Amino acid sequence: MKISSSNRKDSRLLKQLQKGNKEAFNAIFEKYWDRLYIYAFKIYNDENICEDIIQEVFINLWENNKNYQIENLEAYLFRSVKNRIANHIRDLKFTELHEEVINSIYLFNIPSEELEYNELKSGIFGRIEALPPRCKQIFLLSRCENYTNLEIAELLKISKRTVETQISNAIKLIRSYLGNEN
Repeated sequence: MKISSSNRKDSRLLKQLQKGNKEAFNAIFEKYWDRLYIYAFKIYNDENICEDIIQEVFINLWENNKNYQIENLEAYLFRSVKNRIANHIRDLKFTELHEEVINSIYLFNIPSEELEYNELKSGIFGRIEALPPRCKQIFLLSRCENYTNLEIAELLKISKRTVETQISNAIKLIRSYLGNEN
């Protein structure tokens, strides 16, 4: 495996950096800052945060260079940026304002989508209403009130197998409605 001239130059700069050479640090900074910033911005898309993250990576490189055995400076820097962005995203906390904005966002962007959704919902609930009374009761207990099949069987004093059959029948009827609508 050939070592590129860039990697050899980086290795020399790292050795100088470990000796506390500020000019080596400046050379690394000048060589990589723009590329790291562009990389960070593609991931996060916030100028100030990206600048801060790049600065943190370089501060960490300067302060801890003696503690690390860096084989490939470029890979190390890009991985450091990626990890810091991931940590930043993980540590984001929503404020009440963020939650209000999220909660106020309208679910549908296009009125036709809302209309289609409402028609589908209406059709499904209409099909549920048309189920035979016992089938409808069992289906609603299962799907709307989250009862287990065993709980329904005990409540209605029927077998668990009967509950399963009724739910299966209800689902088949609803699916047939959906199949006919598409």
